[in-house]
Amino acid sequence: MVYGALDIGGTKIAGALVDADGRLVTRAQRATPSGASADGLMAAVTAVLDDLSRHPAWFALTCVGIGSAGPVDTVAGTVSPVNIPGWRGYPLVEQVRAHPRMPAGVAPVLVGDAVAMTAAEHWTGAARGVDNALCMVVSTGVGGGLILDGRLHAGRSGNAGHIGHVCVDQNGPLCPCGARGCVEGFASGTAIAAHALASGWTPLDGEAPTAAAVDRAARCGDERALAAYDRAGKALAAAVAATIALVELDLVVIGGGVSQAGETLFGPLRRRMDEYAVLDFARDVPIVPAGLALDSGLIGAAAAGAGLSSAGCALPRVPAPRI
Repeated sequence: MVYGALDIGGTKIAGALVDADGRLVTRAQRATPSGASADGLMAAVTAVLDDLSRHPAWFALTCVGIGSAGPVDTVAGTVSPVNIPGWRGYPLVEQVRAHPRMPAGVAPVLVGDAVAMTAAEHWTGAARGVDNALCMVVSTGVGGGLILDGRLHAGRSGNAGHIGHVCVDQNGPLCPCGARGCVEGFASGTAIAAHALASGWTPLDGEAPTAAAVDRAARCGDERALAAYDRAGKALAAAVAATIALVELDLVVIGGGVSQAGETLFGPLRRRMDEYAVLDFARDVPIVPAGLALDSGLIGAAAAGAGLSSAGCALPRVPAPRI
């Protein structure tokens, strides 16, 4: 038994075949084409599927899960990612289903990318066995998903847990989503690098001005780099504490590319939690790194496609897309 998975983000489009134990059998990836048309973006998805379909395990494929940057519409099977402007109401499920080598009877299942990551962490990762958890992706964008009462809570449209677009500053920067002061505008990798650059930080040795470069500078004691990560940690803490206050959590899991900064991000986040999580029941909720690192989106998409959660338990099925 093999599960197919796609992970669609603003930086990369990845795909994998995943076995019944949540292990990657094979993996393929393309860069997300910057500024591409809808067709150009789909061409990258098709190339990933082409690569996967050449693997012998493809012929044992039983399902395909798609985790996409959001918002998504799981009922319509469409995506409108904030950080992929070429797709607005794009029928991604229909297009994936139409791949010429897609096995008969396989109907792709769509979820938000952070919901996919949440499914993965609850299946085989850091949230395994936890009844109430927030799992976050901090990367090109910021997203999240919720486990409530031991089950994935995806919401009616598949966007529950969209924490990256919670307002943490009413006078904050304008977000591409149209609102002001979103968490994503402070804590995404793009936002961290932009803030560091605006404060006068410059990358060393001609390296690209990325959040990873800011992290390296912060580890060397650069005050501007440290301030950019502290600003990100403060925004994340405000949103995490608010979520804990709303639904009472046992655990917070943070993954995505920016989380690879380790203590550069987690240090200020945990310190800032003391300022926001002040109610007795909201204090001291553990905040831990994702257990599945950068493959969690793929493993979670496979889990969503197969309807699996922790210990192989069934997830609530996402509504079947209208094709």
